[in-house]
Amino acid sequence: MRTDLAASYGDERLPRYTSYPTAPHFSPAVGPDTYAEWLAGLPAGASASLYLHVPFCREMCWYCGCHTQIVRRDGLIAAYQRTLRSEIAQLSETIGRRIKVEHIHFGGGTPTIMAPEAFAELMAAMRHSFFVLPSAEIAVEIDPRTLTSEMVEAMRLSGVNRASLGVQSFDPVVQRAINRVQSHEQTASVVDRLHRAGINGINFDLIYGLPHQTVASCLDTVRRSLELGPDRFSVFGYAHVPDFKKHQRMINEAALPDGLARHDQACAIANALKEAGYVQIGLDHFARPDDAMAVAFEERTLRRNFQGYTTDKGEVLLGFGASAIGHLPQGYVQNQVQIGAYAQSIAAGRLATAKGYGLTDDDRLRADIIERIMCEFSADIGDICARHGAEPEAMLQSAARLKPLISDGIVRLDGDRLAVASDSRFLVRSVAAAFDAHLDPAKQLHSRAV
Repeated sequence: MRTDLAASYGDERLPRYTSYPTAPHFSPAVGPDTYAEWLAGLPAGASASLYLHVPFCREMCWYCGCHTQIVRRDGLIAAYQRTLRSEIAQLSETIGRRIKVEHIHFGGGTPTIMAPEAFAELMAAMRHSFFVLPSAEIAVEIDPRTLTSEMVEAMRLSGVNRASLGVQSFDPVVQRAINRVQSHEQTASVVDRLHRAGINGINFDLIYGLPHQTVASCLDTVRRSLELGPDRFSVFGYAHVPDFKKHQRMINEAALPDGLARHDQACAIANALKEAGYVQIGLDHFARPDDAMAVAFEERTLRRNFQGYTTDKGEVLLGFGASAIGHLPQGYVQNQVQIGAYAQSIAAGRLATAKGYGLTDDDRLRADIIERIMCEFSADIGDICARHGAEPEAMLQSAARLKPLISDGIVRLDGDRLAVASDSRFLVRSVAAAFDAHLDPAKQLHSRAV
């Protein structure tokens, strides 16, 4: 990777492109009535993925950028679970049939904060309202510090087959600085219990760019993580946005690494994982060569959605819970962010949609280009434009941000085929942004490019 480019481009604030257009462009013009029309108009053979958001934690990790809140009373969690069940039934009724489901993802917050029996009831509700395929991937995000044996058993009985564990860093200095003290032994114990329950798909989430973090501490975290044998890693750069996430003000900005240090940390982690035999998947994922995600990357069928890189080929993502986002062929929808407003809508028998975005033909074209760049580090602009009835020359001319990227050797353009240089792949978001017709660089809405 080139440090000169990291210095030039690394401080740009750019989307992660888990959707296009991105969430800041959603509007209240798309509300419950629009969403109901879109649901009722889903194609007969459509299959779906389900995302359930559980916005509760026992304590706040200061780096967190998710929609979550601290809760001590289990009654609030139980009430929220009942609301989720009502929303599941409501959406199924609006669709008007029991559609196939190939992926289910529980995110948070801390989904495993629910009582084990409540989690089992939610899974039963989904199986009742949707046809969950026997081969479906069912994934749950886990805080290893709070996972109980009873919840592991509930997950096993409910068919969970993938778990994503938040690790971030094993450096105790970094852990104290982000208010997330989690020992290697705690994490190892959870991995062992999951394996003994037959939950063998294990993801680890790591973060670079945290306060007091160094290349040495990043490499130590990778080494200790590898001892536990996860089959996938997600490696994210910390996004410091204290104006949007007030709890991030607890982090000492003076202790944060600068852009070049972040670049060095990202390179060190990536190189260590590749040396250990993992395949780098797109921007920030790593998988064993025989893992389904690595196979999808090799076969060029990898996709990208709000969970990051995925093997999910479906065009329908149904979001449940406060702040959850859904994606349908017609566009995007997002639920009320505030838990109270979300619960009131569902209790009144209304969809909880607060805002969304109706896709245009140009959006769909640009979304396809951006997804291929993010997933493959390349895009056949001519082929993609042909499928959308567009002219590749016009698309390339509209991408004014491409010119400096080409001049700097970040992008190669061979006719209509675009490729990101191998030593510049860490700037893939900068390349994708060249095709973003909605991006306003003056608004600091996103995380650093590196």
